Amino acid sequence: MFGMATADESYVEGQNGSFVSYMIAIVEKWTGLEILEGSLNYLDYLLWVFTPLIIVFILPLFIVLFLYLSILFLHVYKRKRELKEAYSNSVWDGARKTLATLWDGHATIWHGYEVHGLEKIPRAGPALIVYYHGAIPVDYYYFLAKVIIQKGRTCHSVADHFLFKLPGFKLLLEVFSVMHGPQEECVRALKNGHLLAISPGGVREALFSDETYRIVWRRRKGFAQVAIDAQVPIIPMFTRNIREGFRTFGCFGFCKWLYEKFKWPFVPIYGGFPVKFCTYLGDPIPYDPNITAAELADKAKQAVQSLIEKHQIIPGNILRALLERVHWREKNE
Repeated sequence: MFGMATADESYVEGQNGSFVSYMIAIVEKWTGLEILEGSLNYLDYLLWVFTPLIIVFILPLFIVLFLYLSILFLHVYKRKRELKEAYSNSVWDGARKTLATLWDGHATIWHGYEVHGLEKIPRAGPALIVYYHGAIPVDYYYFLAKVIIQKGRTCHSVADHFLFKLPGFKLLLEVFSVMHGPQEECVRALKNGHLLAISPGGVREALFSDETYRIVWRRRKGFAQVAIDAQVPIIPMFTRNIREGFRTFGCFGFCKWLYEKFKWPFVPIYGGFPVKFCTYLGDPIPYDPNITAAELADKAKQAVQSLIEKHQIIPGNILRALLERVHWREKNE
């Protein structure tokens, strides 16, 4: 009796279980929940696949965000100073030092940033600094911060024309003495005793060089003529792993054609990786009245190339550059 009852109850429960499952399946089909569940699973898969790609394209935007935060700070500082005193030559010193401290902190935390050879930058008097241009020259921003903090000087900079067309950048460029580069203006800045920095490769080198650290200066010699006219030394500069921090898809033929034809720097940039950055300054190339601009340009190019060969493992590798944050060693070790 008890055994028979147990069997019947099990049968009824089995029937009820099958019936309930059947009804749930019908409801899911009627309401579309079954399709929705499948879609959600597919979306989860897509998110898992594309999240790393999204991250590497979003990180470069943080540098742009940091630049705009710097601009916002300058606007606030400007209004505050206007309430206290009239404009003077030193009115922006506090702002520059504050922003230099913020950028230097970012450099130390995110990239373990170092500068070797900063003693070659004079505490007074002019010099022309020539450097290799990364995809995003964030290393140069960090270098400027070091010069302001440790040398107490502002380094004038030459930038591409498109930078002056970016919304909101005017104040930032003015405060940090950035110019678009007529030779006469550059010579004037140097003759007035200022430091001046320029990347002869410019945007072209930023977009179309790669992890082989190929210098893309073509036959540019205007910067050399500036050094000759101002009678100043040239100091070569290079930052290790700058191409591992940010990279471009510069191999796209259409992007290259677009830049060469219209000077539009539309090339996808990805990265923002916390790799080790280390800037090296080479020995100054002294002023020589008997040298031509072409010969001086070639000497400067060779000096930068020597820094690359001495301090950079080629081709660059993102994983190796990341590991250098933990185990830092020179190339020749």
